[in-house]
Amino acid sequence: MGEGPVFDAVVLAGGRARRFGGDKPGAAVGGRALIEWVAAAASGASRLVVVGPPRGVLAEAVHVREDPPGAGPVPALRAGLAEVSAPWVALLAADLPFLRPAHLAALLDAARARPGAVLVDEDGREQWLAGCWRTAALRDALAGYTGASLRGVLGPLEPAGVALPAGARPPWYDCDTPEQLARAERLARRDGR
Repeated sequence: MGEGPVFDAVVLAGGRARRFGGDKPGAAVGGRALIEWVAAAASGASRLVVVGPPRGVLAEAVHVREDPPGAGPVPALRAGLAEVSAPWVALLAADLPFLRPAHLAALLDAARARPGAVLVDEDGREQWLAGCWRTAALRDALAGYTGASLRGVLGPLEPAGVALPAGARPPWYDCDTPEQLARAERLARRDGR
């Protein structure tokens, strides 16, 4: 990231993917697994932490599991954050094929005066698994949190909202269903990306 803040990345890749019906992070778009696209977007990270089962890709990443496996995003965040040593952390879903390093740079820039920043989609909704946070603020928020929702732990931090142009391939586009994966593949093929 050059002169940007030092950050680690935590990629949540252990969900049950009930609507997807298979290994969502391992599914391919444009010839690469979804999780590989996300790792490439976080290529400026000092450390890449993947929370979820091993998939035979991203050998350079630190792999951890939430306890118990499949327990949800808050336990997964706790497990990933335990491996973070940088002052900033990018918290990312493993199914964002159009997220790029420039998007993370915009998030880190927006977060400088706040505890964090999240992408905001074209409808104005915060995308809690596409954000950058001060590591200390995230640890403090998790310390006394007993709920199960990411919004519940992250929302009170009042992050900056980052609205980027959606275009044909918005950075917050996730692949929760086979139909969304097929659409992502069409979009990736159309522009050769």
